[in-house]
Amino acid sequence: MLVGTLNRVMIVELKVPSALVAIMVSLPLLFAPLRALIGFRSDKHRSALGWRRVPYIWMGTLLQFGGFAIMPFALLVLAGAGDAADAPAWIGQLGAAVAFLLVGAGLHTTQTVGLALATDLAPQESKPKVVGLMYVMLLVGMISSAFIYGELLSDYSPGRLVQVIQGAALVTMILNVTALWKQEARQPGRLNAPVDDESFSAAWRSFCQGGQAVRRLFVLGAGTMAFQMEDVLLEPYGGEILGLSVSSTTTLTATLAFGSLIGFSWASRVLSRGTDPSLMATGGVVLGIPAFLSVIASGYLDLPWLFSLGAFLIGCGVGLFGHGTLTATMVLAPKDQVGLALGAWGAVQATAAGVAMAMGGVIRDLVANRYDAFTGYTVVYTIEIVLLLVTLVVMYPLIRPRYQRVTDMNPVLIKE
Repeated sequence: MLVGTLNRVMIVELKVPSALVAIMVSLPLLFAPLRALIGFRSDKHRSALGWRRVPYIWMGTLLQFGGFAIMPFALLVLAGAGDAADAPAWIGQLGAAVAFLLVGAGLHTTQTVGLALATDLAPQESKPKVVGLMYVMLLVGMISSAFIYGELLSDYSPGRLVQVIQGAALVTMILNVTALWKQEARQPGRLNAPVDDESFSAAWRSFCQGGQAVRRLFVLGAGTMAFQMEDVLLEPYGGEILGLSVSSTTTLTATLAFGSLIGFSWASRVLSRGTDPSLMATGGVVLGIPAFLSVIASGYLDLPWLFSLGAFLIGCGVGLFGHGTLTATMVLAPKDQVGLALGAWGAVQATAAGVAMAMGGVIRDLVANRYDAFTGYTVVYTIEIVLLLVTLVVMYPLIRPRYQRVTDMNPVLIKE
């Protein structure tokens, strides 16, 4: 909804300036750095009902619902559509900003605490499978919702926009409540347990001192930037440099998603047998280097099939790297800091992805204005290869064997 459907509707139908659209869509990223704090608070939460995670997922759901509920009206005022043409511009800007901020706050809260709840519930040997399942469902949701929104908004009207976005709010509420049903066991005794007065700063220092956490977060940030900088450039590259049609470049999204699914599925299968997740993440980084080289070479040689192969390999690399880093975080997270560890993972991943996409577009435009379009794209892809190499160097101390398989029948991950 945010980075696909609304982009098109706001720019094309509502005639909102693209710069303003970019600012609004990026507002949810402001809450990404707070994911670590959200996870920490859910670790320490004391509820009369005996829940730690459920109240935060419920609050995040309400924030998302509220943001989507007011968003369509704010966008119509922002665009000056219909009766809103005489409204002051700042009302639409403020309303749209509040709507996107609410959605962002809800999104990051539910994702962070939802991951923590999944980690609490999953047995140690099943965590790789849980990560794979969550990633696959994320892709299924993104792909299916893209088709649904496209079909519902094929006959665009302001009224239809209100219906679709508020329908998304209702579906979000229904799905999240259904997903929460009987998941977290109640522990009423927690309310009478001794109060833990540990501050966030103290917990953060403790977290950073163990398990090479800072190195892992740096690897996650650098690797995410390396894979995400091209996110908004692949389709334009195919059309502008290789002369591909709109339908041909659109299939790149499916190719990338298919590659990610292959990577996720294979990583889940291998990691469930006891393979070191850091080694799996390293494999994704290594695979990304020939992937970007293929994309660059396809422009030099004018070979569309090589471009498609590069996009597929990028998807596979993203799947292996994402699965490996998240599984490592889930497995290595201290029992009393699960929310904090996964919040830190989500904060770094989301922030790095947002910064990388913005940097990719800016660098491409600056270089293209000075030289030519192909050079602009090539410089971005080259920077991504350099970032992958930096990630490999920093990852080296993490890929030493840290886990061993106890039995072939029942693989269990054990820290050395």
